[in-house]
Amino acid sequence: MADLPADRRRLPWSLKFVCSLFFRCLYRVRTRGAEHLPAGGALVLANHLSYVDAVVLQLACPRPLRFVGHEDLLKSHWFFRWVFEISGTIVVSPDNALATTRRVARALQAGELVCLFPEGAISRTGQPMGIRRGFELMARKAGVPVVPVAHDGLWGSVFSFSGGRYLFKSPRLNRTEVFVAWGRPIPPAAANAATVRVALLDLGAEAFGERPQFTRHLGREIIRCLARRPWRVQLVDRTAGRRPLRAGELLAASAALARHLRRTTPEQHVGIVLPPGAGAMIANLAVLCAGKVPVNLNFTAGRAALEHSLRMAEIRTVLSADALRPRLADFPWPERTLDLAQEMKALGGKRTLLPWLLAAWILPNQLTATLVGVPRYGDDAAAGLLFTSGSSGEPKGVVLSHRNLFANCAQIASLSIMPETGILLACLPVFHSFGFTVSLWYPLLCGCRVVTLPNPLETRKIVEAIREEECTVLIGAPTFLRPLLKKAERADLRSLEIVVSGAEKLPTDLYEAFFEKFHLEILQGYGLTETSPAANINQHHPPRPTATAEPQAGKRLGSVGRMVAGMTARILDPDTLEELPLTATGLVVFRGANVFQGYLQDEAKTRAAFYDGWFVTGDLGRFDEDGFLFIEGRLSRFSKIGGEMVPHGTIEQRLGTALALDPGDGYALAVVGVPDPAKGEVLVLLTTLELTADLVREKLLEVGLPNLWIPRVIRQVHKIPVLGTGKLDLKACRDLALAAGSAAP
Repeated sequence: MADLPADRRRLPWSLKFVCSLFFRCLYRVRTRGAEHLPAGGALVLANHLSYVDAVVLQLACPRPLRFVGHEDLLKSHWFFRWVFEISGTIVVSPDNALATTRRVARALQAGELVCLFPEGAISRTGQPMGIRRGFELMARKAGVPVVPVAHDGLWGSVFSFSGGRYLFKSPRLNRTEVFVAWGRPIPPAAANAATVRVALLDLGAEAFGERPQFTRHLGREIIRCLARRPWRVQLVDRTAGRRPLRAGELLAASAALARHLRRTTPEQHVGIVLPPGAGAMIANLAVLCAGKVPVNLNFTAGRAALEHSLRMAEIRTVLSADALRPRLADFPWPERTLDLAQEMKALGGKRTLLPWLLAAWILPNQLTATLVGVPRYGDDAAAGLLFTSGSSGEPKGVVLSHRNLFANCAQIASLSIMPETGILLACLPVFHSFGFTVSLWYPLLCGCRVVTLPNPLETRKIVEAIREEECTVLIGAPTFLRPLLKKAERADLRSLEIVVSGAEKLPTDLYEAFFEKFHLEILQGYGLTETSPAANINQHHPPRPTATAEPQAGKRLGSVGRMVAGMTARILDPDTLEELPLTATGLVVFRGANVFQGYLQDEAKTRAAFYDGWFVTGDLGRFDEDGFLFIEGRLSRFSKIGGEMVPHGTIEQRLGTALALDPGDGYALAVVGVPDPAKGEVLVLLTTLELTADLVREKLLEVGLPNLWIPRVIRQVHKIPVLGTGKLDLKACRDLALAAGSAAP
């Protein structure tokens, strides 16, 4: 298509006014940074989430934009041919890329703003894709700057590919909130794919953080969501028998308990010691609706860690179950420990719940939330307090705000792993960050059904629950997933569609065995308590809407997936903290609305957790060109020996392979670094096996590890210390290694 004269590309003012008015009725567009646009020509590079991206960008731009479109779209329908013609869209042809570059350069040199989508296609995953390099030549040939711009809010609309299809899904009833963030111009000499990628990630996080719903109160929104569907079975509790609960019943019980707690509990933090189930869900929601902060305590931690947590959070009231207390004999129960069932009975039982049930069925959801007494706004106020596992030190109190939890739930909802129609098996403890956000708050907000079991180690009950409840989503750590290989048959898991693994590295042998036996791929994810927790998740490859559409990757084996929407990252040198390219291996740092703001009553640790506003994960990793993150190891699980970074996990894996150890038998090896006056650190191997230093050296040299990586000290122990979450207890391992190191010759 030849370039049209400028006057033919101008729409009549009347048509322009009507179009603008029409689209402003559909979209509420807010913007920031448009003043960065230069006066002359510039190449605008934007993320691509839907068919109406161009419309929204033009509404947010004070100057006319000229777009670049693919010729396949031009050929697909007469409507697009008409739009391309009247707007003067520059058509991209893969068969004649040089001619396209020249036409774009001419428009830029004429002083126009030309908008290009450098990902090359609409994202069908909802996540940023790789950046194509064709724009670099265009900008340099024209001698104009590049202006990055990112928008948020269009994913989930009928014009996006959310839900695996375009158009054919329920439209939004209210105006779509869209935020457009403009970046500063990048000189043509510095405008490359790596630079633009970082800029688009930063702007995407900025735009995502402007969602109005993040300022709301989490408890209020959940009450409203439950009131919209009071008849729907929300929870099936399989703690003892099978107990289905409808959304209206959860609302009524939580509302009644919230009013009681508001009257009788003056302190801000309320402890909860309950396994996954109806009790934990009602207790957490009631505490939140009472204007207080639920603190789910890790009852698998030692007494000292629990006493520290109770003292730091100033917890004087704990909601639990009398039946649970005898099994937790070492728990430091405070004087005011309440049995949840008895408290509900004391409130009057069904007579107290009936008015709330009627309110859920009859009243508008906004009015129901107001009657419960939940405030409208929460924003950065605390909505939950979790204590880290203490695997590498004393537990720290991670304060998660309403904004953090809203953001992470929205990020998970943007993926294909947890659809509203799904049935989630929730067996992770609520004191675990994934159990807290993904198994508790996310289903209440988004409507998917939850089937709960109290213990992730009861594999036979997990298999029964999946088979009988026809669960479609299973989330767990590799430690909890591996026993399924021995205790489940393929028919037992036939309903499962999604299996997500987190908390620790997914072993390749587990992935392969799971796929071979059940024909299910385990999708590896990554997160931390401080990121609320989901930061990266693999998802299945999105379907192709047409035979000619290019395939897009949703997952990559060995990676932990792309970052969830609204996050941005940097890679830093572990020693100097200087910024490295995203594709280099270094210290991973994050920023986003789901990242917490600090630890409870510990400014020193909060300062140490952030560097120049970036949350320091403590993990070493790298991104590939398509945005997939590969975690190479924990910084605390590396030793600096002779100026070289030595990974403990790699040594354990190679030695385990060389000794033909079965991963299903649990931890038999753990490598720990301890101080050494000569080399800075010395490697200590803790093992439950009878191994000699000579045998370990021989085996590791056979698999090609350098001499520097071979542990000097071998200590046999009765058991490798492991936390209740299945991860190594690094603090206890280090204590054992220090004793062994000091005893070494």
